[in-house]
Amino acid sequence: MTFIRPTLAALAVALAFPAPGHAADAEQPTLIVTASRQAQRADEALADVTVIERDQIEQAGASFGLTELLARQPGIQMASNGGPGKTASIFMRGGNGNHTILLVDGMRVGSATSGTASWQDIPLAQIERIEIVRGPASALYGADAMSGVIQIFTRKGSGEPRVDAFAGAGSYGARELSAGVSGSSEGLSYALRGGYTETAGRSAKQPKATGYNPDDDLYRNTSLSGRLGYRVADGHELGASFLATEGRSYYDGEASFNNYNNSAQRIWSVHSRNRLASMWTSTLRFGQSVDSYEGFMLSKPAGSTIRTTQDQFVWQHDVRLPLGSLMAAYENLHQKVLSQGAFDGGRSVNSALLGWTAGLGDHTLQLNARHDDNSQYGGKTTGYAGYGYQILPGLRFTGSIGSAFRAPTFNELYYPGFGNPDLRPENAYNKEVGLQWERGGSFVSLTAFRNRISDMIVTFRNPVTGRSLPSNVREAQIQGLSLAGTTRLAGFDVEAGVDFLDAKDRDSGASLPRRARQSGHFRISRSIERFTAGVELQGVGGRYDAVSYNTRNLALATERDRLGGYGLVNAFVKYAVTRDWSLEGRANNLLDKQYETAWGYNTPGANVFFGVRYAPR
Repeated sequence: MTFIRPTLAALAVALAFPAPGHAADAEQPTLIVTASRQAQRADEALADVTVIERDQIEQAGASFGLTELLARQPGIQMASNGGPGKTASIFMRGGNGNHTILLVDGMRVGSATSGTASWQDIPLAQIERIEIVRGPASALYGADAMSGVIQIFTRKGSGEPRVDAFAGAGSYGARELSAGVSGSSEGLSYALRGGYTETAGRSAKQPKATGYNPDDDLYRNTSLSGRLGYRVADGHELGASFLATEGRSYYDGEASFNNYNNSAQRIWSVHSRNRLASMWTSTLRFGQSVDSYEGFMLSKPAGSTIRTTQDQFVWQHDVRLPLGSLMAAYENLHQKVLSQGAFDGGRSVNSALLGWTAGLGDHTLQLNARHDDNSQYGGKTTGYAGYGYQILPGLRFTGSIGSAFRAPTFNELYYPGFGNPDLRPENAYNKEVGLQWERGGSFVSLTAFRNRISDMIVTFRNPVTGRSLPSNVREAQIQGLSLAGTTRLAGFDVEAGVDFLDAKDRDSGASLPRRARQSGHFRISRSIERFTAGVELQGVGGRYDAVSYNTRNLALATERDRLGGYGLVNAFVKYAVTRDWSLEGRANNLLDKQYETAWGYNTPGANVFFGVRYAPR
């Protein structure tokens, strides 16, 4: 792919000449908790991680959604069924869309019927930071963490009381409003924020797709979030958080009817963190997440409801040992699902987990083990072992092995005329090695991995009965190489990355659908007095939208509906009118590239968005 070569060249040139101007940043290391369930420096984590802070989220622009922001990160690709607000899938490290867990403030979020999260319905305005952990993480988070975990933290409060707000508008009838109040005082911290987004969009489908309707498919989303924390005494804290979103999205399904769905996310949790001794901290957390979907179509004008409710309880203990740190926890997860007219059921999972991390001079170790007892299919034990070695100052080697699994969804198990109650969990075994280099505020990471998946669930149509049935009959091997880095060069901030991926069905040799063999990104920006401006490039190679299997000979498969590769050019600018007021602008897909992330579905053409932000410093 032509985009990959200039990206590699830019990365090599930029990182060959690091500037010492970022040295101060190295003195204030970024912390991450998702990689081990304990706070640690991101540059000491043994997993392949990325942290996206609030200022980076704001630069993404209001016309960008969460899925687009994630797709510009190393090791992640995405597919969308028609643009903003339409069903989207995240493919991390070549895994399926149901191989990545989404956490919001520590709570598992998503649908237990489809096995995926509603990524498209979480507004960037409500997000404080995002932590991305690539690789198998079932030893930390249980089922479905086959390819990784993405954790979102909602907006928090600190410092003097303040009010902030944003308003903007752009192409395709896009509008956004958000406002919040936050602060802290005498042990109390608080934040409350509301937001509204809307876009008239364009037709979700292309004329070649079944059910095409030429009308514009509107999307709107209303959201509210809040966080509250109170330090009762030194080492003792109480807290609560919530996020609620409601969306309506129109889509193409029938040429004579305006199909639409109403979606809702409800996530809340309360916690108590207590230092029981100088070396021992206990955290109790209880919460619930609800993923609700109600669809309206010509065949069901009264609507039909699909809902997943997940009640979650966690009791975690962190103990500082003479050598390293111990983590021990108990979890209980109860999932209840309703698929109107199909089934109504539930399952419970009881889990025990242990972890140990330690630094021994130039050596770093991390060990994790977890046992999940699922009321549907029994027990599963997973593990993780990671090792790091500081070869030279600024140069570190990492290596790890880990196992993971995915639980069959309720649709795969019980949907009338389709489900197979005899399904077993999918299993994964991953090996990876990496190199990380830091110098004067510049950072480069190189990671190679191989993930083998057995008992992979694939749906086949029985040629005799005509019935489609999901079965544990496939194996997949996903291997890849990821190179990413950041630096400052001649006053410019530079970020670049490139991924090479080979994701295949081992039995037939067919490529797993919607996963490109090459992808990359490049971003350069500069601030001069009150102005900040930048350009982004994103490239994705060709791939296939689907794979058809020969039901008489399962070793035969046909890749179909090829999706062409594409390159996108975006630009953004910000002007600080005063210390607290700023004007922002973003132009996406400047070259008006026509491309697909899912066969037959439209994507936005060239578009612009402008806004004004009030954010007291």
